[in-house]
Amino acid sequence: MNYWTDHRPVHRSRAVDAEGIARAALALLDEGGLEALTLRAVAAALGVAPSSLYSRVRSLEDVLDLALDAALGADPAVQALVRARTAGPEVLDELLLSHFRHLCRHPWALQVLPRRALRGPHHLALSERMCGLLEHEGARDPLAAAYALSNLVIGSAMTSALDEEELTTPVDERLAPGYARLHGAGTADSEDVLRLGLVALREALTAS
Repeated sequence: MNYWTDHRPVHRSRAVDAEGIARAALALLDEGGLEALTLRAVAAALGVAPSSLYSRVRSLEDVLDLALDAALGADPAVQALVRARTAGPEVLDELLLSHFRHLCRHPWALQVLPRRALRGPHHLALSERMCGLLEHEGARDPLAAAYALSNLVIGSAMTSALDEEELTTPVDERLAPGYARLHGAGTADSEDVLRLGLVALREALTAS
């Protein structure tokens, strides 16, 4: 079940509002990760009893849906590109790179994304913008292209934390001489690698 498609009607005139729950959850997640997020912790941050939350949400999964969308909506770089009226391959690339940076700033989101369908208003606006840009570029299947590019972004964000270890851990040249030579001269970080991959994949997906 998903908060955005199955959320319950509010029966109390003074119920806790969803925006407050989202803000409290986002603060907890950014400070302490998934382990810090409980209904009791959200209620404490709002100064209410945990039972009060059930007028708005059914479970912690609903709270995660709210927090995911609130985080994206609070990202000025992503929102500026979503609202922009410009188009072109460089606009699409920058939108995807901004989403990558957003996910790197909120690593807890990378643990949640694989198990939640993103149907909040800010994620829908991002998807709408991405599909529109891909249509503008002539993608044969804009939705499939959007999925492919998004998967590349998410996977890159998941491994970005390994940048320093990957660059500094030596490679045994006896086992992989070519790799060791290239690795020793390499300086690219995950965003550089992602940019290279995005351009190549986008060009392949929009080739006429």
